[in-house]
This record gives sequence, C-alpha cells and structure tokens, in this order.
Amino acid sequence: MKLLVASVLLTTLSLTAPASADWPQWRGPTRDGLLPSSAPFPERLQGDALQRRWRVELGPSYSGPIVTADRVFTTETKDKKFEVAMALDRATGRELWRQQWEGALSVPFFAKANGDWIRATPAWDGAVLYVAGMRDVLVALDGSTGAVKWRCDFVEQFKTPVPAFGFVSSPLVDGEALYVQAGASLLRLKKATGEVVWRALEDEGGMWGSVFSSPIIATLAGQRQLLVQTRTTLAGVDLESGRVLWRQAVEAFRGMNILTPVVFNDHVFTSTYGGKTIAFRVTRENDQWRVAPAWTLKQQGYMSTPVVIGGHAYHHLRSQRMTCLDLTEGVERWTSTQSFGKYMSLVARGDRILALDQRGILYLIRANPEQLEVLDERKLDSADSWAHLAVSGQELFVRELNALAAYAWGGREAKALTVVAP
Repeated sequence: MKLLVASVLLTTLSLTAPASADWPQWRGPTRDGLLPSSAPFPERLQGDALQRRWRVELGPSYSGPIVTADRVFTTETKDKKFEVAMALDRATGRELWRQQWEGALSVPFFAKANGDWIRATPAWDGAVLYVAGMRDVLVALDGSTGAVKWRCDFVEQFKTPVPAFGFVSSPLVDGEALYVQAGASLLRLKKATGEVVWRALEDEGGMWGSVFSSPIIATLAGQRQLLVQTRTTLAGVDLESGRVLWRQAVEAFRGMNILTPVVFNDHVFTSTYGGKTIAFRVTRENDQWRVAPAWTLKQQGYMSTPVVIGGHAYHHLRSQRMTCLDLTEGVERWTSTQSFGKYMSLVARGDRILALDQRGILYLIRANPEQLEVLDERKLDSADSWAHLAVSGQELFVRELNALAAYAWGGREAKALTVVAP
C-alpha cells in the first residue's frame, strides 16, 4: 500500500447525486456538453466558492471521468505497459476496485508530445463500464466489482493493423447496442456479449489507421441515425442495418478530423486542423439523401468540440483562441484576442459555460454573441489536463494528466482527510 495525501473534503450535506445528474459518457448525459436548465451550476470560481474535496495521484490518461451517484470511473497507463480502469468512491476518492491488462502503445514520433497513454473516454450504461484500450481492444467491466464480462480484440478479430494513435474514439451506448469506431471501421456490437452485429465504413482510417472523432446519434431530415466522422469522411449511418445513408468528404491535414460533429437544424458542423469550418446541410427526398455545404469559414478547429447555445457555437480553435459562430447565418460574431491552452473542454447550462483548458485553468464564461465575456477564472493545478471536464450535481471532476480531483461549490462545510490507495 502507498499513502496518497489528498485534500479530501467531507460535506455536511448528502454526497449522493441524483441519477439525472450523472456523467455517463463522452461530453455528458446528452453527448453534447449541455446540462438541463434545472442542473446546478457554479456562480463563481475563486476562493471558497469552489473547494477541492479530494485529489488522487494516478498514472497518465486522457480519458474523461465517468461519474455515477456513488463512484467515479477513470483510466490510467501504468509503467508504459499496462492499461488500468478503476472505480473510486465519489465522496472520498478511495479506490474501490481496479482492473488492468497489457496494452500500452507507442504513437508516431510527431505525436510524442501528446503522449503514449490511454485516450478514449469510457461509456457507462448503469451497470457496465465499456473501456477502449489503445491497441484496439474493448473491455466490458462490471461496475460493482471490476470483473471482466467480455473483451474484444479488433486487431485479432479483423486482422487489421494496430491503430497508429491507438483507440481514440469514445464508445457510444444506445439501448442494447454499443457503437465504436475501431477495427478500421464502424461497428455495432451487442453490449451484453460484445458480438459484432454489423461492420461499416471499412478502411476509413486513412494512412495512419486511427479515427479521432467520436460518434453521436442525431435526427437529420426526420431520421434518427448514427453520425460519424472518420479521418476523411463525414457520414450518416442507419442504426439497425449499418447502411451508409449519406457521406461527405472532409479535408484535414493528416486526417486530423478530431472534434465530435455538432448538429443544428438539419445541419452538421465540423471544423478541422489544416482545413476549414464547414456546415453541411443534410436533406432527404423520396429516400434519396443529399448533403452539401451550407457555409464555410476560414477558422480551423483542432481537438476541442464546441457547445451550441442560442444558435451560436462557442468554439476553441487551433490558434488557441475562442470564437463565436452564428450557425444560422454562417458568420463569425467574434474571435478573442485572448489565447488559451492547446485544448479546451466545454460544459454549458443556459447561458453559462465552464471551460477547462489544457493548462488546468478553469473559466466561467457567459455565452454572449457580442463578445468574449469571462466572468471568473481559476488555476486548478499545475498539471496539464487533456481530459474532458465532468459536472454532476454541485461537483465537478477534473482528470489531470497524472491525477483525478473532485471539486464542489455551494457553500459546503469541509474538513481535510487522508486517502489510502493501493
């Protein structure tokens, strides 16, 4: 056992969040970074307005935390050899279980600055945690015990190469189905067994065989469908059959189509490194699908996915500045003179945005189409944070590169505690 001294804060209020406040997947409950208007949200960040409840040191990871009523799931790469998934007690940060497997990967030299560690954010269905390992494996873990329910090795199953950048795309759960972009393709699996139901968009990984973007489910032209972005292509796919309904080429330097597509009024928004910011209009007539550019702007996105509020996209750019884009008119409302980190995760409720940048600086921003309006900011820690921020109840969870920390707001009383972890 090793002793981790954490700044753990025990509150006088209930620490159990309602199920509706859970953070079960990439970009939150609705996979768009948005919280319902009834959800709590901090009004300030400085001083006692936001208190750190606990912090546990871990191996490196880019996976965003998954938050349930009583626990937090996270991942780490250990000793450059093993990948680890674990459950921590939500109230204290105490480790409840861990599961590991051999699975480390060395990424290409030009991406070394961003590390070799596990990247994808797991998905949670209320009982099982689905974890994507770098060497194109998917592991289903019992959320109570950490026991392995099933494991899929897509390299072995489809005889495809190990993806150069690892399994980066985050899994998506929908009913009894599980969707992943892996095995140089798009896959639907039975979530209970890991059995592959269908395979589509084969060999869409491009030269380096890795898909960065994560799939979403959207309704376009009246049909609910799977919306995916590969390294070369944006596509709508039938959920049941895997039939590609429509597809559109999307240019990007070295296939860096990284952000998750954003849907607005039958339009799909994307923005690429070395490319442009584009909105595609998707239509259907007599079962014939059509997709065409609605508008194009010169801005270049990179790794960050925007939030959409009041018909405007608030977007962090490759230039490390923020911009506000009018999605209806296809015009830039403003681009900040202020620079931020290389990456920024965004969570919004109403007209307020929590923005955590790669440097570990948390911003509270008002969604204002006239100008960048920063209401408050706070440096959380000296370590980088490349994982997506998670917000649940009156708490936020930050996966730093080498730690996981929990913060709370709302005037809770607290006292320090020491956490013991294996």
